[in-house]
Amino acid sequence: MKLFPSGHATHPEWRMAAGLVLAQLRAQMVLGDYAQSPTLGLLYITDHYSEDAQEILDHLGAELPEVTDWAGTVGVGISANNAEYFDEPALSVMLCELPSDQYRVFSGVAPLAGSEMSGFEAHTALVHADAETPDLPSLIGDLAVRTDTGYLFGGLSSGRAGSLQFAVSGNGNIKGHGAAGGVFSGGLSGVVFGEGVRVVSRVTQGCQPLAGGAGREREITKADGNVIFALDGEPALDVLLAELAVSLDEPQEAIDAVRATLVGLVDAGSDGVRRTGDLGADVVVRHIIGLDPTRRGIAVADQVEEGMRMSFCRRNAQAARADLMRICAEIREELEPEEQTLETAIAIAAGEADAAPHPARGIAGAIYVSCSGRGGPHFGAPGAELQIVRHALGDVPLVGFFAAGEIARHHLYGYTGVLTVFTAAE
Repeated sequence: MKLFPSGHATHPEWRMAAGLVLAQLRAQMVLGDYAQSPTLGLLYITDHYSEDAQEILDHLGAELPEVTDWAGTVGVGISANNAEYFDEPALSVMLCELPSDQYRVFSGVAPLAGSEMSGFEAHTALVHADAETPDLPSLIGDLAVRTDTGYLFGGLSSGRAGSLQFAVSGNGNIKGHGAAGGVFSGGLSGVVFGEGVRVVSRVTQGCQPLAGGAGREREITKADGNVIFALDGEPALDVLLAELAVSLDEPQEAIDAVRATLVGLVDAGSDGVRRTGDLGADVVVRHIIGLDPTRRGIAVADQVEEGMRMSFCRRNAQAARADLMRICAEIREELEPEEQTLETAIAIAAGEADAAPHPARGIAGAIYVSCSGRGGPHFGAPGAELQIVRHALGDVPLVGFFAAGEIARHHLYGYTGVLTVFTAAE
């Protein structure tokens, strides 16, 4: 298995940044361990380059004519192996060498055709979406149903000047794009992969239930739309105020405490709060958007149903760091064979000084989509989040972006990270 070439750079002029990235890609493509005939390019840019998005895509396509398919999006920040770029002009590219019959690029104006029409069986999918798309959670769920595994990974564009996405297939536009040229706004886009493209993906949470047992799970026993009226049969607002140890008689103190509190929602029977006190992978974190003193209810930024479970939680950098290390360890364990060759053992055990990308690790490339509220500001230093990935997973080719919401399976998350690696087929 060959490594996917990758490159990243920052510069006030996009042409200079693109030149630096192209130099990195070309230098890798002549090395024996790297793919020499990639056809799918993943492109992520910061919103400083939004106005130049079409020119950037056209330029990369002209300089890399062998790469006929492109997908990607814009973010307030983007990621690369061991680096992140926030609030600065930058781009990150990875070139994937995959069998042409094992992936398809799709977009909102050229949607994925059903297997009965296309003959292509979608197994998993990388998804980029516009947060302003109507009924977005339903669209994500529908797309998940159309894959064999039900597993999606990706996130919502987070550009401050508006959302844009890259999606182009073949030597020209996807049929139906018209004059869009592969850069457009709205809807969903991305890449669906066949069974022959093996990916391993995990979700890492950035929040933790309230300390002292206050964040324990409770059942939603009465709800309407996005308002929770009762938890375990008790008025929801009374439960919230008791757990935060505040009173509406002191409104400013109560408001400050509620603003710092989030809710973790999970369907009955799913992976909720674990025995360790951490949030499970099925928990979606949502904001509290209002209180109803008259009916003693809590309004949250999602639809809720009776029977769901809920816990009060807050962002926690230490828990986020530990959980990120956990999912990296799980991915490594899943990829490491029971019996290792000497080459594999040396590559996996390499220290920081010798941690160059190595195909023996079993990872051709990785995509990391993290919440725009995470990154360096949350982990304590610029690039700290990506350095944790590198330290735990090894130095692997990686691209990604900081999203306005993260997608994994059929869920739309917040304050999470979604790490996905491409590995050798089983």
